[in-house]
Amino acid sequence: MIIYPDIELHNGQCVNLKHGSIEDPQTFDIKPLDAAREFEDGGAQWLHVVDLDGVFEYHGQNAEIILEIIAKSHIPVQVGGGIRSLSSADWWMENGAARVVLGTAAVVDQHLVESLCSKYPDGVAISIDARDGKVVSHGWKHTSAFTAMELAKRFERSGAAAIIYTDIDRYDELPESSMANTTQMATELACPVVSSGTVRSLDDISMLVNLPNIAGAVTGWALFNRVFTIEEAVAVASQQSTQAEFI
Repeated sequence: MIIYPDIELHNGQCVNLKHGSIEDPQTFDIKPLDAAREFEDGGAQWLHVVDLDGVFEYHGQNAEIILEIIAKSHIPVQVGGGIRSLSSADWWMENGAARVVLGTAAVVDQHLVESLCSKYPDGVAISIDARDGKVVSHGWKHTSAFTAMELAKRFERSGAAAIIYTDIDRYDELPESSMANTTQMATELACPVVSSGTVRSLDDISMLVNLPNIAGAVTGWALFNRVFTIEEAVAVASQQSTQAEFI
């Protein structure tokens, strides 16, 4: 299983959003490029970088920082946040992104996503965030009529490289459950599933490793808050032996 360190950027800084709210972010005292280097040096195989200003349609300067991360990293970088047009996706791919991550676009412009999946085989990951089974978009502010599963199956058929799935109910409440929604998503899809928002401890990584078809986990909060190190996370994730890795 692949660990995707999550570098979320707001106003040029590494942050974490509580319950998806941009109004009161937790800001970390580390430069984005330094964080990327730390994760790469610790054994990360991918980086997951999100322009939160793009998600919330702010006018930030995060693109330059992300370009520097891409240029100076020796591992692939997947980029998300406000990519809602063909020109935007093309721009990132032309400037070195290994994958673009589409979230809101997957809800509001499904034909665009299908076109991009066709144009960039293995170059498009779909981020599906769900609350009460329904997909939410625009930074979790809008609830769509789509269920997470029907949207995931549609883009699996379109050739998405992966489905990045966030079960917001678990993210918000952190129940003592067995990740039932994530398990169902992974079981019903042949497309690789990357879990997001589920990792708060190494035990969570151990749990994900043993679920079927979980190809990776996006984690940022725990890494930036030093709950565990990237080295520890990669070591636990590498214990997987029965499931093919997503590379």
